[in-house]
Amino acid sequence: MNFGEAIVALKGGNLVSRAGWNGKGMWLGLQVPDAHSKMTLPYIYMKTAQDDLVPWLSSQTDMLAEDWGLVE
Repeated sequence: MNFGEAIVALKGGNLVSRAGWNGKGMWLGLQVPDAHSKMTLPYIYMKTAQDDLVPWLSSQTDMLAEDWGLVE
């Protein structure tokens, strides 16, 4: 899937990842704030290979990649 399809999947509540990422078990999720959140707008976060959750920004390589997929 491409990046646009990955964004649609995130908005649908799915987790996504890229086959081309070096780290095992890495994925992206979408956090939608609620009344108890410190953030006021949705944001994308990543689970790293070290099992940390961090804010994520896409690179040009990520945006142009065609190897996005759903995480089971």
